[in-house]
Amino acid sequence: MNDSFETLALPVNFRVHELLAFHARDREALAEQVAADTLRKGLWWQGRPVCLQIDFLPGRARVRWDAEGLPARDVLPLVQRMLGLTQDVERFEAQWAAHPLLGPVLQRQSGLRVPLAGTPFEALAWAIMGQQISVAAAVSLRRRLVLAAGLRHASGLYCHPQADAVLALGLEPLRAAGLSQGKAQSLLAVAEAVQAGRLPLDAWAAAPQLPVEQIRTALLAIKGIGPWTVSYTLLRGFGWLDGSLHGDVAVRRGIERLLQEDVDMARAEAWLAPFAPWRALVAAHLWAMQALNA
Repeated sequence: MNDSFETLALPVNFRVHELLAFHARDREALAEQVAADTLRKGLWWQGRPVCLQIDFLPGRARVRWDAEGLPARDVLPLVQRMLGLTQDVERFEAQWAAHPLLGPVLQRQSGLRVPLAGTPFEALAWAIMGQQISVAAAVSLRRRLVLAAGLRHASGLYCHPQADAVLALGLEPLRAAGLSQGKAQSLLAVAEAVQAGRLPLDAWAAAPQLPVEQIRTALLAIKGIGPWTVSYTLLRGFGWLDGSLHGDVAVRRGIERLLQEDVDMARAEAWLAPFAPWRALVAAHLWAMQALNA
């Protein structure tokens, strides 16, 4: 790892454990390695494998980026998004602190931010693979996709493939990696749209104002992508906090826990609606609430 590094200030109540838990989903640690206060992640960046290391220290994060000719400061905007530092969670918590059901949750989980994937394409690929299956099954698919692509940094960390590498794999290797026919076709369609410029994911992520409706329209035009996939991608890939994740089973279970009654998709959507423009952040609190009570 290169000795040069940059430092980011962290909020007083920054919740490191949730960030690390998000990146520790795969216990085989092929593409991410998590220690008590450190994240190491392989990324495919500008056509080459790189290793990102973030050390969490009191009040700050030390960012190291192992890629020749690319100073760590050049990737600080990426790291800020990954850590959720651009999310105005303080305003959200202040607005809803008095809510009779959500308020106590916010008090217990103050400072919660949504960790983002390394790139929007990584988030979109995860959302496609995670459709209608458990997190454990989705983690297994992701691992097999990463292995199939075979993109590896000198440190030993694998890198999640981007659109060009997915296209290079093709349908049969994706099927051999465990993806259903429909998911493999959707992933290839997305990758082709990225390569053709119809899904400029990275440009959208860097835009001064996220073109949410443009992203939603472009994604929904692809067969096999529905509202949940779009909202999850907008959340984990771009940090957009207002997607209504009422189609998420864990979100509905969280609402049921608060209401103490059964909740279907329509009821979940209606319950989340008043929390706009923070509905996806509410969903993140519901996920965290259940993880704490598991």
